[in-house]
Amino acid sequence: MSVTAGLPAGPVAARPRATARHYVMCPPEHFAVEYSINPWMDPAAPVDAARAMRQWTELKGVYERLGHTVEVVPAEPGLPDMVFAANSATVLGGTVLGARFRAPQRAAEAEHFRRWFAARGHRELVMASRTNEAEGDFAWTGEVLLAGTGFRTDPAAHAEAQEVLGVPVVSLTLTDPRYYHLDTALFVLERGPGARIAYFPDAFSPGSRRVLRRMFPDAVLATEADASCLGLNGVSDGLNVVLPAEASGLVTRLTDLGYRPIPVDISELRKSGGGPKCCTLELH
Repeated sequence: MSVTAGLPAGPVAARPRATARHYVMCPPEHFAVEYSINPWMDPAAPVDAARAMRQWTELKGVYERLGHTVEVVPAEPGLPDMVFAANSATVLGGTVLGARFRAPQRAAEAEHFRRWFAARGHRELVMASRTNEAEGDFAWTGEVLLAGTGFRTDPAAHAEAQEVLGVPVVSLTLTDPRYYHLDTALFVLERGPGARIAYFPDAFSPGSRRVLRRMFPDAVLATEADASCLGLNGVSDGLNVVLPAEASGLVTRLTDLGYRPIPVDISELRKSGGGPKCCTLELH
């Protein structure tokens, strides 16, 4: 008889689990690539606005079929990038820290979203005094706010976010202009103690890579192929992971780990450097 017979089984790793989420989105009614503020944008390349709308509508439908709440902010003429709602605010525990955009072409978006939040009774509403592109550069792990800088968000905005939101902030430096926002190179798979993230190490400075290795030893590391299609611009509810269809390697890896990847076609919106997460602001 085995000496282990009758002994209790060892610890079993917790399986990923979905939790209901509350998202805010804005339709791409006026989507176009009229200027270039990141390496993905080419005003000379054709854009199919109708296709962009279909892709956005399908993304919204995916969230709703998963049981998540989706609120929609009306689009404004003359703001073709307003579809990227993740850049509009960071919302934690009812407190709203509004955005302050670096590019003048997007500056007016902040006020439209501020009015939308104010109309819904958000009293703890603070507009950033430092350049702060919201969830484009802020990722909530459930315990700390990971904060990107290097191309858009001012490093001083990290301290401002800590003061306004009352949570610890960990600064990370981006070094590759293709990954101009944190949400193009990293996303949170599971929140809370023992949070798990996925990220592309080569998008970060050496010191930031060391910080991420120390904080998230079981992180999912993406390849260049998956990062270069904005595969890390994903949205996870803890189990279901919505990400660009082209990120096939990441899909396989996540499946092996017990997650449920949901590939979506977001190729038209990627012409502005956006993906599922860019289109999705979460109210935490």
